[in-house]
Amino acid sequence: MTNAPPAPERRRVAVMGSGSWGTAFANVVADAGTADVVLWGRRSEVVDAVAQRHENPDYFPGIPLNPALGATADPAEALAGAGFVVLAVPAQSLRANLAAWRPHIPADAVIVSLMKGIELRTCLRMSEVVTEVLEVPAEQVAVVSGPNLAREIAERQPATAVVACPHEATAVRLQYICKSAYFRPYTATDLVGAELGGAVKNVIALAVGVAVGMGFGDNAKASLITRGLAETVRLAVTLGADEHTLAGLAGMGDLVATCSSPLSRNRTFGERLGSGMTLDQVIAETRQTAEGVKSSESVLALARANGVDMPITEAVVAMMHHDLSPAEALHAFMSRTAKPERYGV
Repeated sequence: MTNAPPAPERRRVAVMGSGSWGTAFANVVADAGTADVVLWGRRSEVVDAVAQRHENPDYFPGIPLNPALGATADPAEALAGAGFVVLAVPAQSLRANLAAWRPHIPADAVIVSLMKGIELRTCLRMSEVVTEVLEVPAEQVAVVSGPNLAREIAERQPATAVVACPHEATAVRLQYICKSAYFRPYTATDLVGAELGGAVKNVIALAVGVAVGMGFGDNAKASLITRGLAETVRLAVTLGADEHTLAGLAGMGDLVATCSSPLSRNRTFGERLGSGMTLDQVIAETRQTAEGVKSSESVLALARANGVDMPITEAVVAMMHHDLSPAEALHAFMSRTAKPERYGV
């Protein structure tokens, strides 16, 4: 059964965050042509470049943006009258940003998360942070997730994604505003699976990057991707997700893209660490946020709280936060007791 075409509606879309994915997604909406879209950024020079030169020189130099894409450094201006509020800020800064923006967010706006992380200390998914801070029902919150490397989308290369919301009609409305000639979104109602697929894949991509940096080949990469998917499924199903979600775009699709591409911030971070750089050196050289570095701790805490075994995530946390060397992490993982391929679900 296919989705019935939604009734035409032209709503204002506010994209809060002018980093790589926020800019690329805002441009997708502008190219779709079914909504008026404005991009908010905290740095006036970036906002001015988007509004006047139709370019984000910090992230996509030389790539033209749609001239219809507006931009502002004033959050109140961006949020005024928005029917969709798209959140594209680092996961660990979401709570503080939402608290500041709350007075300006229309009560009936659909809140859309582009973020792929788990909040530290609380172990909440991004949609749970939204519902807690804004006091909106889960049916008013949606997620966009999938194999979405921002630069390729900014270059208008073909891509697909999942737009997930517990309220199917809302997912269809979101699908309508971001379906363009090169960006094909599919709808789903499994918000938990879509979010956890996006959050955990960043952690697995760090591990794959470490393996690449250590000089290992395709066997090691394929093993980490596959076993990484297995532990993602274990966690997601325990928390109420449909395991089929993790076999789709928001699970396997996103995992493969992030673990395979040099455009992936998390894989690149891991690769530098595996090649012999210290953690401090890698952090100093990493300009954009590698969400998996911080979120690995909260993913592991969430797993332990629910009795879920996640050995790759454990190894990543040990490397990122407890001074375990890549060689020691490899030994710890490979020397684990033998198990059936499918366990814990």
